[in-house]
Amino acid sequence: MHSRAVAAPGWANRLPKTSYTYKSVNRTVGKALHRYAMIADGDRILVGLSGGADSMTLLWVLRERLRRVPIDYELHALYVDPGFEGGFADRLAQYWRQAGLTVHVAHTDDGVVAHSAENRENPCFLCSMRRRRRLFETADRLGCTKIALGHNRDDIVETFFMNMCYAGEISTMQPAQDFFGGRFTVIRPLAYTESRMIRRFARERGFPHFENPCPSAGHSKRQQIREWLDRQYRTNRKIRGNIFRALHNVRQDYLLK
Repeated sequence: MHSRAVAAPGWANRLPKTSYTYKSVNRTVGKALHRYAMIADGDRILVGLSGGADSMTLLWVLRERLRRVPIDYELHALYVDPGFEGGFADRLAQYWRQAGLTVHVAHTDDGVVAHSAENRENPCFLCSMRRRRRLFETADRLGCTKIALGHNRDDIVETFFMNMCYAGEISTMQPAQDFFGGRFTVIRPLAYTESRMIRRFARERGFPHFENPCPSAGHSKRQQIREWLDRQYRTNRKIRGNIFRALHNVRQDYLLK
């Protein structure tokens, strides 16, 4: 899938540009791209697809922006099939093929191995690690120096609490982060976009829904943190924004030494 490639007629026009959802997502993505200088002219970017609303929105927005931004970049997309029965790799690739985009599919047994009897304690960690390795390997093979992932604002907050509760450290995902001495840069253009807005965008855009065949879906530590946070958000509408702002406002003098 190359930049400026011709897509299926009307593929980017099914969501009105006057839509509040479109303008909100476009504004927050633009803010993240600009603040962290995520994309430069001539970049080759590998987009990691999962089949969920986040990564589908990410690919759609990055492709649509090519029509109107003054820089030119090249997009590739990769879906890493974890190998579970009932997978949707072919249907995902077909959907984007109809939109004029090619999705590379890596068929693996990563999920099956991660959920084997020898690794029952933390299957999500091993599966994620193996998937990340394949992303870097594919980026290297395709000559991509940027890897775009669909993590959103809520994911960043959840990761902060996961690291605090389960790793004993104060940290989270960065919107832009170099790896291997700067050879690759992982970017998260949805870093300022709330998950609820992404879900709304996906519904309005008409993205297909794929059932996640992973046996840990809905039962992970992240899901537990997410449910706890949702309960806090319902008690005070300001909590969601305050937590995210706090990640930009760390007062180190008031932390333990």
